[in-house]
Amino acid sequence: MSSPAVNIENAAAAPAAVKSKVRTDHHLWGTYILLVIIAIIELFSASIQEVNDGDIFRPIMRHGAFLLGGLIIMLLMQKMHFRHIYALIPLYVVGSIAMMIAVRFVGTEINGAMRAIRVAGIPVLPAEFMKLAAALGMAWILSRNQMKGMRDVTTRGLVYSLVFLYFCAGLLFSQGLSNTIVVMAIGFSMMLVGGMGWRKFGIALGITAVVGVVAIGAKTLVKHDDAMTPQQELAYTLNKENPTEVAGHGRGQTWRNRVARHFRPDKHLEKFSIDNQQEQLSYIAQAHGGLTGVGIGRSRENARLPLAFSDYIYAIIIEEMGLFVGLGILACYIWILGRSAKLTVCFKQTLPGVLVMGCAFVIVFQALYHMAIVSGVFPVSGQPLPLISKGGISVLVTSMAFGIMLSCARHAVRTTDTKAELRQEIEMLPEEARSANPAEIVR
Repeated sequence: MSSPAVNIENAAAAPAAVKSKVRTDHHLWGTYILLVIIAIIELFSASIQEVNDGDIFRPIMRHGAFLLGGLIIMLLMQKMHFRHIYALIPLYVVGSIAMMIAVRFVGTEINGAMRAIRVAGIPVLPAEFMKLAAALGMAWILSRNQMKGMRDVTTRGLVYSLVFLYFCAGLLFSQGLSNTIVVMAIGFSMMLVGGMGWRKFGIALGITAVVGVVAIGAKTLVKHDDAMTPQQELAYTLNKENPTEVAGHGRGQTWRNRVARHFRPDKHLEKFSIDNQQEQLSYIAQAHGGLTGVGIGRSRENARLPLAFSDYIYAIIIEEMGLFVGLGILACYIWILGRSAKLTVCFKQTLPGVLVMGCAFVIVFQALYHMAIVSGVFPVSGQPLPLISKGGISVLVTSMAFGIMLSCARHAVRTTDTKAELRQEIEMLPEEARSANPAEIVR
């Protein structure tokens, strides 16, 4: 919905006469630039398996092109006022949902599930768009359903939030459990940031627990009569699954096997074998790096570790730069979340706060999930490290999220601003999106 036009007769009034402050958030810019530098350095080393015909620069040039495209998107979005981003959210969400539906019919199979659509020869992963769409959609719903004068959302807001979140999770559920978990974590974190009361939040958790158990049980136990295709058999073999054991079962059987393998005793002490090479090579790379690393470009495992340039790039970073740098990168992502929280409590209105935190959750939860998988905390799955892992669409979506955060930091009115600036912002926002920041109500 487009924002209402400002009354011309009141153009000389204080709200319209105030010149808006334009701010540059150096914290977000600094972390973005640092992550891009690390991506360029490490992908050059980790992409050795993708080198063709001796052209060692092709993989990094490809990723550099996406980083440049992402930078352009971020620069354009951070100049936009966040009210325009708010107006575009329904279009973005509908487009993401359409791609998720389309991939089920005309998609390309990756790792045993329909995950990608090819556009001009480039594989597009709708799931990457869908994660940001879930955060933006939740921000759109929560900003429109605040209870006036108190820190809570309306009952309608609770219902809309759950229906939308379940719909997004349902679209991702058929592709894999990891993206579904990330989206659910984003959604519930958004409920807390958006001011949902503890009673409604508890109700949402209870309903979700029941729905989750039923969904995972059905996915795991229900059998299918369709025989596995040769591509599916190859995918399950590469994932260390026995095709004869999982044939006739849904993808839930794969999840069950991965969890069972993850909790096997003394997994870190197992001898290297074809069945555990992915996780064991990841552990070997990290152990080889130690505290200070073996040096940039001197990785030993980048040629052996499957998907070293994407799903396991954090292992190569620790091998080359050491544990201290690995912890520093973890701190960078945590800093993004902390800075976003600091901005959110300073905003006067709900909308910029939920937008900033939603985008931060998308970036940080994905990063934490990636690191947890590589370090052996979570079962083996595929999740890129934002901005650093090879993957064009992931880079563009992450840059879009940074652009939205910078837009809010640049244009939103804060507690230190004048009442005239607040009145002007309220006049600029759509009527349904005008609500006081829940953090302000608590204070």
